[in-house]
Amino acid sequence: MKIFGLFDTEGLKVSDKGLEKYISFEPKLMVKSRGRNRGKFARAKTSIIERVINELSVPGHRGKKHKIMTRVSGKYTQQTKVVIETFNLIITRTKENPIQVLIRAIENGAPRDEVTAIEYGGARYPQAVDCAPSRRISLALRNMIHGAQDKSFNKKVKLSEALANEIIAASNNSNESVAVTKRIETEKQADSAR
Repeated sequence: MKIFGLFDTEGLKVSDKGLEKYISFEPKLMVKSRGRNRGKFARAKTSIIERVINELSVPGHRGKKHKIMTRVSGKYTQQTKVVIETFNLIITRTKENPIQVLIRAIENGAPRDEVTAIEYGGARYPQAVDCAPSRRISLALRNMIHGAQDKSFNKKVKLSEALANEIIAASNNSNESVAVTKRIETEKQADSAR
């Protein structure tokens, strides 16, 4: 069985051992759990493609401005069409399995360290901490999708094209990808806060 009847999941592998348990790509015709994955570490059981679709549905804000940048609807079928178009573009440009390209992009865009604020004696200090695997995946997906939405909003580029460019750039570990540049930036901040 293939995902959406189009994309094969055989032979896919996750090279990052920390993310291996948290990236699920079991073959289903329609990747929609309808919130049935509940309990501890439920995100690990949710298909990675469903997580991309769910992340596309939420426009979000950049920084702390609370300014909505995109006109994204919460319609699941529309977001699914965007993901299918993106995967078809990835196939034509890279001649590889698009799910494997997405997995490589997540591995390259996921930060290993973060900075948190610790209050000690009335003063706040930055402290470097390790990033949990499920949070690493969530940050990588969010940064890729926000980068694609910013590149396509009020521009001639379609969202599916911008997302395909972002995923391909992240899989190549290129600095053109927003996820890779944010990963490098957060890891530098964490190194300086040690």
